[in-house]
Amino acid sequence: MSFTSWQFAIFVAVVFGVYYSPPLRRFQIQLLVFSSLFFYGYGQPGLLPLLVVAVCGTFVFLILALRNRAIWLPSGVVFNLLLLAFFKYKFLFIGADPQDLTGVTPIDLLLKLPLPIGISFFVFHNVSLLVDLTREEARRPSLTDVFLYIVFFPQLVSGPITRAEMFFPQIKPKYVADVPFVEAAKWIVAGYFFKLFVANNLNEMTSYMDFPLYETLRTEDRWLLVFLYSYQIYADFFGYTAIAIGIALLFGFRLPINFDLPYISSSFSEFWTRWHISLSSWLRTYLYIPLGGNRCGAARTNLNLMIVMGLGGLWHGAAISYLVWGLFHGLLLVLERPFLRSLPAFDSAPLRFVRMTFVFLCVSVLWIFFKLPSFDHALSYLAGMFKPGTNPNPPKLFHDLALLYALPVMIQHLGFGSVLQSRLSRWEPYLYGVMAALAYLEAGPDVSFIYFQF
Repeated sequence: MSFTSWQFAIFVAVVFGVYYSPPLRRFQIQLLVFSSLFFYGYGQPGLLPLLVVAVCGTFVFLILALRNRAIWLPSGVVFNLLLLAFFKYKFLFIGADPQDLTGVTPIDLLLKLPLPIGISFFVFHNVSLLVDLTREEARRPSLTDVFLYIVFFPQLVSGPITRAEMFFPQIKPKYVADVPFVEAAKWIVAGYFFKLFVANNLNEMTSYMDFPLYETLRTEDRWLLVFLYSYQIYADFFGYTAIAIGIALLFGFRLPINFDLPYISSSFSEFWTRWHISLSSWLRTYLYIPLGGNRCGAARTNLNLMIVMGLGGLWHGAAISYLVWGLFHGLLLVLERPFLRSLPAFDSAPLRFVRMTFVFLCVSVLWIFFKLPSFDHALSYLAGMFKPGTNPNPPKLFHDLALLYALPVMIQHLGFGSVLQSRLSRWEPYLYGVMAALAYLEAGPDVSFIYFQF
């Protein structure tokens, strides 16, 4: 059930009405759990048992780890990582053809199961649950609370990744009088605007980046599409998380902010504090710091950065392109570290603008490996950006419309949005009304959220 479908709108309206019904208030948690399981199973009911096994298995390991953390916490983490590895990376070791199956019926049934939507996200939630709630000061949660944390439908499929220690204190009776309707509406309208108007319309153009269409592109069009895809993936993922944050507010839960204008970053380390913040925070807390962080000297710090970013790339998918994407970001983080210490003494507005431009350029070019999981295709596309095209009649790209659809991202990042909001505050409802109208009347062809594949 997609966030952009009418079925989802009806689903949210019905659940909201029942959720705040006074006679059913004592069953709010159970209602959200049941509704979330329905939401997940709506498109793939056959995978509901896997989700239940993941949650119940994690709960068992949690109870055991509360008694003996040294043994059962690592076991629970391994259990979840094995689930992720089996479903996401199994075809790195076996073929997808029927003749590559084992002949053992139960195993072959598992091998035939498709990649569960959102497995990368709910596995990371499980790990956070085990680590955060096995600390001495944490209280023992109920199975229902654990289910709600892991399967809460706004964040289940594509995040944002919420820390257990942030989510569990919010599990308490909710009242409709406490709902911040205006704030929730702003998030939801902005989310649908960036997804439907910006991302979906840009997708019509960036589809030319796919093989073999990119072979018909001129050099300048390849460069144009790289930047358009950079705007598209931001609008697409920002749109999803904005909708998720807004809907969660309707049910009394506050999810973490996932984006903070990442394309104005003046360093790669700053970029990773602004882009997919919940993932960056998770990797730092549960991987980078346990590896030693920056406490063991420069060489070990650089190695830790490469490991974390490489695994972060593989978390997105079982393809060399994702690994290369992550490793390149790790390398850029390593290379900039010696320079960041001396920059404050020479920092200025022109220098910061140059740095911002350089970071945006590098980030945008690296999105090629993200857009084209086939490493050969990514290299072929990249090579074509640095040599003249030979196609005598390349396809027509709508350059003027490209600027129109990319403009909201530019306005938001360059600060014009906040300036307009402060100076035209009384017109704010009309501005959101325009966004809602454009999202409905000028929406691009329907396409699933990019991060659904992870």
